[in-house]
Amino acid sequence: MNHLLCNRRDAIRAFGGAAAGFWLAPSGFGLTRQAPASPVAVGRCQTYGPEVVSTLATMFDQIGGLAPLVKGKTVAIKLNLTGDATTRVGNLPPEVTHWVHLQVIAATVYLMGRAGARRVRLLESPWSTAEPVQQFMRQAGWNPGKFVNLAPRVEFENTNYLGNAKHYTRLRVPGGGLMFAAYDLNHSYADCDVFVSLAKLKEHATAGVTLSMKNCFGITPCTIYGEGAGVEEPSLVPKGGRGMIHDGNRTPSESALQPLHPHAYVSKDPGYRVPRVAADLVAARPIHLAVIDGIYTETGGEGPWVSGVKPVHPGLLVAGKNCVATDAVALALMGFDPMADRGTPPFEHSDSTLRLAEQLGVGTRDFSRIEVLGTPIRKAEFKFRAA
Repeated sequence: MNHLLCNRRDAIRAFGGAAAGFWLAPSGFGLTRQAPASPVAVGRCQTYGPEVVSTLATMFDQIGGLAPLVKGKTVAIKLNLTGDATTRVGNLPPEVTHWVHLQVIAATVYLMGRAGARRVRLLESPWSTAEPVQQFMRQAGWNPGKFVNLAPRVEFENTNYLGNAKHYTRLRVPGGGLMFAAYDLNHSYADCDVFVSLAKLKEHATAGVTLSMKNCFGITPCTIYGEGAGVEEPSLVPKGGRGMIHDGNRTPSESALQPLHPHAYVSKDPGYRVPRVAADLVAARPIHLAVIDGIYTETGGEGPWVSGVKPVHPGLLVAGKNCVATDAVALALMGFDPMADRGTPPFEHSDSTLRLAEQLGVGTRDFSRIEVLGTPIRKAEFKFRAA
C-alpha cells in the first residue's frame, strides 16, 4: 500500500512539473516558455433546476468531454462551503449566496458517474471542525444522501485534519514555491487520479476574488496551518481558522516544512500572503477541472461576515481544464481585467493570484491565448461593482 501511495505521489509531482511547464522565480527571472493555455466554456443558466445538468454537460463536451478525463478513475472534488453552516446573508440559504449550490454539486457528480468515473469523493474542510462533511451539510438543511446514488461510488471526507489516514501527505511545489516549498495535506488530495475545484463566482475581501484557485486555500488542514495547530506535531482536531496563513501570527506545526523566507513570514500583509499560498497550492496539487457556480452569488466579499455583501443573479456557469485560464475568464465575466494586479480592481489590497500562478507556470491569464467557448463574454458579462 505504501508503495502504491508513493507511486501516486510521484505521479502527482511529475504532473505538477508538467503542468508548470517552466519555473519562473518569484523575482520574475528565468522564464523559458509560456505557461499552458486551455479552452474555457461559459454557459448561461438562470435557475438551479434541470438545466444545470444539460448546461454543464454541453460545457464539458465543449472543453473535450469528461470521459477521457475520468473514466475508470477516482475523482476528488473540493467543494466551497466556506464559513459555518448557519451564518447567512439575510434569510437566504448559503448556497444561494456564498456556497457552491447543491444542484451544481449533484449535476457534476452525476455527469462524472455517467462519464465512467469509478469513484467520486466530495472533500471540504469545514470551519474549525472535524465533524463529517455530511453532518456539516445537514446543519445547512441539505440532505447529503442526495449525492450518494448519482455515481457508482460516492464518498465524503473532512480534510481539515488527518481523517481516514495514518499520516499526512506532503506535496511539493514544483520549482520551490513562493511561501512554502511543500504543504502537508490530508491524504485525499494525493489519493485521487483527477482533482476538481468546484467554486463560487465571488469577490474576496483579502484576495480580490475567490474562484477555482482561491478555493484550494481551504485544502490546508487547520491541525497544521490553523491558529490552534499543535506546535511540534499537528493537533488531533482543528481549532480556529487559518489565521497564520492570513497574517503570519505564528508558523505551522514543526512537523511541516517551515516558511521559505523569514521576511515573508514576518510580513503581516494578508494581501501578500494569501495569494502566494493559493498559487503554491494549485502548483503542488494541480487542478484537472475547474467549475465555477455563478448562477446566484453575492457581491462585495466571500461571505456574510464581510460588511456590505449583497445577493446577485449573474446566471452563469464557467468550466475549464486549466484553473488560471478559467479564473481569467471568470474575472472578465465579473467586469474585471484578468491582467490587473495590486492597486487595480478587484486587487485594490492584494497581489493577483492569477499572476502568481502564471509565474509558477500553472496556466495563462492572457486572453489572446485563451479560447472562450459557448456564450461570448460580451453577452454574459455581469459587472459586480456596478451591481
